[in-house]
Amino acid sequence: MIMVRSSMSNCPPFDLGPPGLDHQTLDHPEEDTPTAKLSYSTKAPVEHALLIAVDWRSPLRGVERAESGAQKPLWSIEDALEELARLAETAGLEVVGAVTQKLARPESGTYVGKGKLAEIKELQDDLGYDLIIADEELSPGQQRGLEEALGVKVLDRTALILDIFAQRAQTREGRLQVEVALLEYRLPRMTRMWTHLSRQTGGTGSGGGGGATGSGGAAGLRGPGETQIEIDRRRARDRISALKEDLRKIHDQRELYRVRRRTHEVPIVAIVGYTNAGKSTLLNALTDAGKPAEDKLFATLDPTTRRVRLPSGREILITDTVGFINNLPTTLVAAFRSTLEEINEADIVLHVLDLNHANAAEQAQTTRQVLEELGAADKPTITALNKIDLLEEGVDPAALAHDLDFPPDYVPVSAAAKLGLDGLLARIEQLLDNELVAVTVAVPYAKNALVDLFRREGRVERVDYDEFGTAICGQLPPRLLDRFRPYVTSKAILPHAAAV
Repeated sequence: MIMVRSSMSNCPPFDLGPPGLDHQTLDHPEEDTPTAKLSYSTKAPVEHALLIAVDWRSPLRGVERAESGAQKPLWSIEDALEELARLAETAGLEVVGAVTQKLARPESGTYVGKGKLAEIKELQDDLGYDLIIADEELSPGQQRGLEEALGVKVLDRTALILDIFAQRAQTREGRLQVEVALLEYRLPRMTRMWTHLSRQTGGTGSGGGGGATGSGGAAGLRGPGETQIEIDRRRARDRISALKEDLRKIHDQRELYRVRRRTHEVPIVAIVGYTNAGKSTLLNALTDAGKPAEDKLFATLDPTTRRVRLPSGREILITDTVGFINNLPTTLVAAFRSTLEEINEADIVLHVLDLNHANAAEQAQTTRQVLEELGAADKPTITALNKIDLLEEGVDPAALAHDLDFPPDYVPVSAAAKLGLDGLLARIEQLLDNELVAVTVAVPYAKNALVDLFRREGRVERVDYDEFGTAICGQLPPRLLDRFRPYVTSKAILPHAAAV
């Protein structure tokens, strides 16, 4: 199937190379002006991308059970290509068309079949594409096969997402994480950079025969191309090691911050969700954080933490994390793991979902899958059904959530219009209270800071005072039980004790 898209791009260029000559204008000189002037554009030309995809039961695209019991893709090929087009536009590319092919599995050498490859080649004159983007991660062989057959640069979905991350990373940690992911992605693909050298020399018989001393070269007979590959790979591995050491130091600093944060015993809520679901907008609406929020995929990458006061006056910390996406590259998940650990540190996960999106159910499932990979699937979770202000008139968010089989613990909101935020905060507080554990403690007067902590983070039901200290009956969050364990008592508080 071939789909041709209209031109759509006023975005920044994909590759920022040296300034290109966009046009030349000869200013007609006056008679007394002996020289003409050339006007040069400093804007690099926009690349024109053709999207390609193989429609098969890809485990990366996600699967679900059909009524017949057979597996079917969670994302349709059309939806996957629509998202790929948005990614391409986010990267500053102009999408000129899309081509799909249904196969049992992608071809090992060229991803698509020979006939489809010929069709794609013929489209070059009509569409004027100078870049191919595949909707899956290609093997180095597939990428090389496509480039040799089509004569244009080929990217896959992983490389495209990595490029967007490289453009958007702002903090030093974010830039280091992206560089690690890029290097690990490029490492097995480095042979393509030096094939011209490896063909120039080799061992005896490199021109044809193909014996043990052919162009591959036995030990001691390798050509300079292969030597350069080894040098580049070693440099890349050394660079990765150095970057990971820098990230380890940053991670240690982050862990110190987490330890200090735990000593204050403030509950933590981690905002998660699909990219462009409105996470940063919700954080801004709740906290006036001023975090950039754009209608783009991966508009922000770096985590932001702010304090929020709940209806009872209790304070919590809310952390915004990097957005998820279908087929999120494993290299990125690994590189950003220290950042994503904020989710595991949280008491509650706040899943923000764009209820107005046509693929809301698929996006919700993708988010749950990533949470499972991170080991955070069992965290207490609230789903914020966002963008209810964009629903068509008469559409009931609750009915829509039921039709999409969402879990019952959801709150309809609009972060942009600031609708439903009080209800969301009340639900967060209710869930925190649900986690509380009943306990009675007798705290010595010398430990009055613990009494303040109990009042601030727990629920005090009754309190009494004697010559030894303060007795409190109430409820505490599980994370505080170890702090109070030495003072837990089974002694009943006297009837005259003050009720709170």
